[in-house]
Amino acid sequence: GPSNSEGAGKVSLLKKVPALRDGDFTLAECTAILLYLSRKYNTPDHWYPSDIQKRAQVDEYLSWHHANIRANAPKTMWIKVLIPLFTGQPLPSEKLQEVMEGLSTSLKQFEERFLQDKAFIIGSEISLADLVAIVELMQPVGVGCDIFEDRPRLMEWRRRVEDAVGKELFFQAHEMILNIKELSNIQIDPQLKEHLAPVLMKMLK
Repeated sequence: GPSNSEGAGKVSLLKKVPALRDGDFTLAECTAILLYLSRKYNTPDHWYPSDIQKRAQVDEYLSWHHANIRANAPKTMWIKVLIPLFTGQPLPSEKLQEVMEGLSTSLKQFEERFLQDKAFIIGSEISLADLVAIVELMQPVGVGCDIFEDRPRLMEWRRRVEDAVGKELFFQAHEMILNIKELSNIQIDPQLKEHLAPVLMKMLK
């Protein structure tokens, strides 16, 4: 149901998604959820390596990610689809250009600092760092901002992530994001619009 509902508040005190309920245990924040699931289900070591230095590299990327890739990539979706949908008005093109410039800086740092000449962020095998990164970077693609174009190193990394996850599962996981433009055709409850429009506008300040 709606993330601002009373029931949602019992899962996440912040009433935000993602949130996890596992029996009587609840947990918020995507990184914490991923780490919890990897430990509980004893996933293959490459996702969150037992080697202390490789694990630290995953942690390093996850810490950097929030203030860089996540701070910019999702805003393309808000600007091009979600804010116009809830406010009824498009945002000026200058706003998208500003976000794309910030994202371009982050992508340059991502390639030079984290990816370098490696197959994946921490080496020859995929990890949670790659998963967290790719999910964010597919959001601009879904709204027509192909950030992989003219970035061959980034494009090759994306292809390796697709292959490691499995193409069918990869596109299944990103189906909603890649079809996000279709939301422009749906009818939004007026009360929901009234509630969310100012919240969405604040996100871009």
